[in-house]
Amino acid sequence: MKFRGSLRPSRWTTSYGLLNGPAARELGVAVWQTGNRSRKSPLLSKVHVRGAKRTTTIKASSLPQGVLPPLPPTESIQPEKTYPTVLQQHLNNVRKFSDCVVLTRVGDFYEMYFDQVEQYAPLVGLKTAKRATTLGDVSMAGFQHTQLDRYLKMFVQDLGKQVAISEQIRLPESERNSRRGGPMFDRKVTRIVTAGTLIDESFVDPFESNFLLAVHVDPKELAHLTDTGSIANRGAMRFGLAWVDVSSGDFYTQSCDASTLASAVSRIGPKEVVVRKGADQQHADALQRLIGEGTYSTEFFDGDQSMKAFADWNEVLERQVTTEELTAFSEQEKQAGNLVLSFIGEKLIDTNVRLQAPVRRSAEETMVIDRQSLRNLEIRATLRDGLTRGSLLQIFRRTVTNSGARLLSQRLVSPSLSLDVINRRLDLVQEFHEHDVLRERVIAYLQRTADTTRVLQRFSIAKGDADDMLSLARTINMVQQIADSLQTHVVQEYDVGSSTQDTDVEGSVKTRISVLSLADILARLMLAGPAKLAKSIASTIDEEGLSKQHAVEDEQALASEEMTADVVAADAAGKSSPKLARRASKQASLSAAQSTDDQDIWIMRRSASPALGQAHAKLDGLIATKQNLANKLRVATKAESLTLKWSAQLGHFIHIKGRDVTGRVAALDGAHSISSTKSTRSFHLTEWSQLGVQIDDAKRRIRTEESHVFTKLRAHILENLMHLRRNAAVLDELDVACSSATIAKERNLIRPILDTSTSHHIIGGRHPTVDIGLRTQGRQFTSNDCLVGQPSQSIYLITGPNMGGKSTYLRQNALITILAQTGSYVPADYAKIGLVDKIFSRVGSADNLYQDQSTFMVEMLETAAILKQATPRSFVIMDEVGRGTTPEDGLAVGYACLHHLQNVNRCRALFATHFHGLVDMTRGFEGLACFCTDVQEDGEGGWSYVHKMQRGANRQSHALRVARLAGMPEGAIEVAGKVLEGLGYGEKSSHTVDIKPAASAAAG
Repeated sequence: MKFRGSLRPSRWTTSYGLLNGPAARELGVAVWQTGNRSRKSPLLSKVHVRGAKRTTTIKASSLPQGVLPPLPPTESIQPEKTYPTVLQQHLNNVRKFSDCVVLTRVGDFYEMYFDQVEQYAPLVGLKTAKRATTLGDVSMAGFQHTQLDRYLKMFVQDLGKQVAISEQIRLPESERNSRRGGPMFDRKVTRIVTAGTLIDESFVDPFESNFLLAVHVDPKELAHLTDTGSIANRGAMRFGLAWVDVSSGDFYTQSCDASTLASAVSRIGPKEVVVRKGADQQHADALQRLIGEGTYSTEFFDGDQSMKAFADWNEVLERQVTTEELTAFSEQEKQAGNLVLSFIGEKLIDTNVRLQAPVRRSAEETMVIDRQSLRNLEIRATLRDGLTRGSLLQIFRRTVTNSGARLLSQRLVSPSLSLDVINRRLDLVQEFHEHDVLRERVIAYLQRTADTTRVLQRFSIAKGDADDMLSLARTINMVQQIADSLQTHVVQEYDVGSSTQDTDVEGSVKTRISVLSLADILARLMLAGPAKLAKSIASTIDEEGLSKQHAVEDEQALASEEMTADVVAADAAGKSSPKLARRASKQASLSAAQSTDDQDIWIMRRSASPALGQAHAKLDGLIATKQNLANKLRVATKAESLTLKWSAQLGHFIHIKGRDVTGRVAALDGAHSISSTKSTRSFHLTEWSQLGVQIDDAKRRIRTEESHVFTKLRAHILENLMHLRRNAAVLDELDVACSSATIAKERNLIRPILDTSTSHHIIGGRHPTVDIGLRTQGRQFTSNDCLVGQPSQSIYLITGPNMGGKSTYLRQNALITILAQTGSYVPADYAKIGLVDKIFSRVGSADNLYQDQSTFMVEMLETAAILKQATPRSFVIMDEVGRGTTPEDGLAVGYACLHHLQNVNRCRALFATHFHGLVDMTRGFEGLACFCTDVQEDGEGGWSYVHKMQRGANRQSHALRVARLAGMPEGAIEVAGKVLEGLGYGEKSSHTVDIKPAASAAAG
């Protein structure tokens, strides 16, 4: 082998470098230099040196000899196919929150992707589309961010789904720079919206509390749920209840047993029920049946229980619970509280929830109205359609505030058992009932107040805005006006009472008692701190600026709605969707241009803080400089159309249009043209660019200072939180009292008398809702008396024709009792009622096929609950017990119920029946009295109902008369008549009424 160059026989020295880069290394080619020439050698299989050239010495004997093996084939590494960043982020959230509908914020839209689009988009009326990706087309659907509440309502309330909201969060500049080509936004779920965790959504019912209820039972007792025995055999089971209204901060707990669980849940009226997951499906189903059916959704929670001890509650409470208060809560209630707070913490991920201290409810404090009675008496909703219209709540709701309406609803389902509480409420109603001017003045002030409870809750979780602050300030001012009016009235009434004391002692005493209720209200109001807060808000927030901001927002919302309508219209017409990107971009540019026209909208007054005043002064100076610059440039260019502008694409630039386009732009020092047409010219000028940056910086300082001032105001509100909540509670009580007084005036209601007896003495009682319905038709309601509970008549056995008014009579007395114990006036001429601890009703008929319960089974379950739970202080109404089986069995069941009520329960009861044999079978019952309704014939074949109750028993039900009124074919009625005659029960031409010795009219 011969070598050219300076080489020794046994060694050579080569100086080589990576002249061909990585490709040369992969091919195993080395290049060395000898003298001035370069040669390639396949003998050097690999290069181990990078960077600068250097000399390497290799022995010739170490060089490989012979034919070299072939190089291994190079494998081309293909990049892994993935979804675009937004889709991948969405997919990760879908996998993490598999039980939720995931909505991802993308720009101004919330969007769904993948399988959830096909599953849910048609249910809420969203149009679907496809997005092309390297992994194939992906289904997508979305809506404008301004429509979020609309679709949340459909998902959460209508479909009963949970919605995970994934917001776009801008990544820091440092993080974006470290990942070249990476995403600008991260998208993570910040909140899971459920039916029971609504805060300030527009679709939250303003007139009802939005409770989330947690039910806890000891896991060791779950086996009792699947026992073959009846519910009564589970009486030893204890349940803990804890319910929270996140929108207002209310927090309550209670304990109950298995027999009263369903009724307690119905009275609370939750929107969502949470139960700890862990039981098998059989136990879960049994627990669900025990809780009962309702309009709420049930969630079996299996998340981490962040609240594990009672002490952990203080982290979310406005006021810490003391050790003494702790002892009042049972272990079941504590566990239920842990469950509900843990659930809230998991769903409201980035929300710092603050709640009021828990209030423990006890069965000894309020009347118990079981689930069937709430439904049968139509207290909050009607039986026919389940709506509030036509219910007791709707008829008696004349409140003018949302929070007052919620308080009234809670009182109607939980009447008080305290005579002191009831009489204080009645005293307040009486004072407003007797003084029309005071009542109307207070109502006028209340109408100008905000829903303070929910407004304060928004501030406690950092969601309140400037509008909320202004509404809070107005409410504080109205509280002061109300306090002044009440104070003046109290002073005047005391003066009048003192002057009439010698002539009318009784009237003076009554006056002083009712006036004391107003004095109590005044003593509870906290005015000093809130008054300072209201002044601070009024001197800080610029209402005019806020109104301008709302106008701009309304215009933007209207534009978004118009674009959405254009898309829908185009789709309906079969046309392609309009190009909205350019329109949206144009609107954004217009908004940006408006922000530089020196007419920025500020919501804080300049005097709100010294720093804010200085920032505005500096901005004013810069704006003046801008105007001077513009004028100078117009003179220099002889272009009157010259304007100083800004855009996101061009920054700060100068624009000339029209005939002035030929102006002397070139004469300006530092001018740099950026665009030019026949009629316009735009250019940069250093002087304007620098001034524009200074103006932008001044505006940012103002925005920052406004945010700082707002934060201080919010802190001031939180400092007065307890006082504001206390005042809000007083306003609610005034609203309910004024509502009751207004209705009492309009409908001639009277103040009831409550005592500790176990009897009713109602004269001229009327059904609250039926009376109103008849009056609207120009008809008169037939009033009736009720003296049940007297020693000789603790039970009324009531007979009469179908449609004769028996059920109405039963219900009206139960409703009058409820109204009286809520502290309301009642529809009667006179009412004296002994306190009732529980009200039970067994009226109407319905089956429950879902739980494999026939009509008669449902009837017997309700009857069994009454007979086992009624106490001597209870009030029971029962209608048509035993009609779901044979006449003989029904008669026996009816008699057994009367016997049990008479001898075991010893309670007040109204028992209506068509089993006339019960009249004879119960003749020996002491304390049972028979009453009836009847029909009256006119002698010409016509007849009418006599709804007035009278002593005695009516042995004719007149079923065929009702059938004829219903339009039953005459032939069928004739056949039925013949059958009755054959059985010896034919209807006689005159009614048969077995009248016992007449009692006084009052006993009717």
